[in-house]
Amino acid sequence: MPTIKLTTADFKKKVFDYENNKEWKYEGELPAIIDFYADWCGPCKMVAPILEELSDEYDGKLLIYKVDTEAEQELAGAFAIQSIPSILFIPADAQPMMQKGALPKHVLKQVIDEHLVKETTEG
Repeated sequence: MPTIKLTTADFKKKVFDYENNKEWKYEGELPAIIDFYADWCGPCKMVAPILEELSDEYDGKLLIYKVDTEAEQELAGAFAIQSIPSILFIPADAQPMMQKGALPKHVLKQVIDEHLVKETTEG
C-alpha cells in the first residue's frame, strides 16, 4: 500500500481533530506514521522511498501518511513543525511521539517494531 497524502481536513477525520479535542484522541484503528515534508527538502526526498518500502512491509499493520507542510500550513502550525522532515509516530493506544530529521530505515523499523506494531503472542 503506498503512503497516503493527507490534507488538514483528512487529518482531522482520520488522525486527530485538534480543533474539537484538547486531549489527544487518535481516530484511526491501525498505528500510523505521519511524515511532515516539503517537495524542495533534500532530506525529505531521501526519507520518502524508505517510507514507501515500509508501507509495503507493514501493509495491513501500519498506515503511513504524508503531509506537505507548504500546502497544509495550518496543520504544520498546529504541530509546531519548524524543521523537516519531522515524523510523528502514532501508536494505536498511546501518546504520539515526534522525531525531527531524516531517520535511516533501520531506526524507523526499530521505532515501528518497539512502539507501533508490537507482535502479540497468545498465551
